[in-house]
Amino acid sequence: MSYTETMRFDVITIFPKLVESYFNESILKHAQKRGLLELRVHNLRDATTDRHRTVDDRPFGGGPGMILKIEPIVKTLKKILGRAATKSKRLANTKVYLMDPGGIQFAQSVARRLSKLKHVVLICGRYEGVDARISSWIDGKISIGPYVLTGGEIPAVIVVDVVSRMVPGVLGHKDSAKDETDVEAGFVEYPQYTRPEVFRGKRVPKVLLTGDHKMIAAWRARMRK
Repeated sequence: MSYTETMRFDVITIFPKLVESYFNESILKHAQKRGLLELRVHNLRDATTDRHRTVDDRPFGGGPGMILKIEPIVKTLKKILGRAATKSKRLANTKVYLMDPGGIQFAQSVARRLSKLKHVVLICGRYEGVDARISSWIDGKISIGPYVLTGGEIPAVIVVDVVSRMVPGVLGHKDSAKDETDVEAGFVEYPQYTRPEVFRGKRVPKVLLTGDHKMIAAWRARMRK
């Protein structure tokens, strides 16, 4: 079966190697080679103009830490999206999200919605956050959990990984994700086994060795949680 649709992700970060290293391995690497995914990583420092390549500054009003500046982010968005960098001119199948602990909780249902898009841009926050004026340029914020990480790179990689698995052809077999664990629906996949048949006295369930597909399907249905 051939797939002609390509889903594109752009990740904006000040640590591109953190993201690229994951994108260049395993399933995501193969999906890119097959033209199913287009994964681009943009170094935010490339959009700066000073010799120190400054992407952050002190917060107005005082306070600890540094804030990511709005200017290089918007400049990078314009490079990626052109006129569509402005939210009002953006196509319905293109969305821009900031990875932020205050965003919507990432879940399988969110991933499904994102998988229906053609193009997703993810901005990785750092330090004490991003200049709040970014709200005029993004479609929303995404959090991977009720905790604070050092930066948005790991959350961005997680989003790309989860969503990519739902893109037709990425997993190779159309049924690969069919019976997987879906914590949101309260469904946990049945236990899986492989060789050896016996390990330290523990045997693989006999039903899995029968070759009787109906019996195996019934056993797996019972073992789902």
